[in-house]
Amino acid sequence: MTHRVYSYIIALIGVMFFISCSNADNSDFIQENNGMPLIILDTDIGSSTDDLFAMEMLYRYEEHGQCRILGMVVDREGEQNAVFTDVMNTYFGHGDVPIGLVRDGIDSPKVWIDYAHVADIKDTNGLPMFKRSVADYSTLPDGWQLYRKLLAAQPDHSVSIVCTGFVTCLAQLLQSEGDEYSSLNGVELVRKKVKCIYLQGGVFGEAEEPDFNFAQGANFAQEFFSLWPTDVDMVFSPMETGQAVEYTPEQVISDISYKTSVYELQL
Repeated sequence: MTHRVYSYIIALIGVMFFISCSNADNSDFIQENNGMPLIILDTDIGSSTDDLFAMEMLYRYEEHGQCRILGMVVDREGEQNAVFTDVMNTYFGHGDVPIGLVRDGIDSPKVWIDYAHVADIKDTNGLPMFKRSVADYSTLPDGWQLYRKLLAAQPDHSVSIVCTGFVTCLAQLLQSEGDEYSSLNGVELVRKKVKCIYLQGGVFGEAEEPDFNFAQGANFAQEFFSLWPTDVDMVFSPMETGQAVEYTPEQVISDISYKTSVYELQL
């Protein structure tokens, strides 16, 4: 599992930055955003390491002026997962990135590595070891509501959604009605504002094991795929893609060692 999730996320983020979606008006996009991708990350963080890699890669891309992170949607229930996301954002210097949290989502999905409670670690003085930027996590908007707020504020056909987990909040977004952010319903808002969606999930050949992200919440996945507007492109990074990428744990440690030392010096 560990080797595979490294590979999946490398494949997904690579696809995101090197494939051009056909439906977007690229000239308008470049004019409005200077060619910089506008990204919403949808993550089931708090279970496996693919989401951590996605976040760290996007932080680095933004720091190098290669993208702008509009927000992060936490698609695994529990405030501790939002807390951990906030800790990550703050630690890497992106504490201003807004966070949405799924409520009424998938009931007790499988947890591969329970690392979200790292945010609860205290220092020798009994204070939280890791800084945070959110004062009250109970006030965070539902993920689908954050989607509506962020999408409504962006130029048409400009937002790329990167989904490394479940599609719960996306299904809820598509089922939503007009509100204070936009008079459009969820389907029309996506059609108007989203350039492309990149999904980590699916099996298109013979499956060695069932897909995790879609199977954990099959009812949400069915709603998502039935409602997603067909004129907004969908790019998959399926199991076969991840398995074809060789990214060993030893190489992972080597690649992040420099970055870790740099951020430790900034603390």
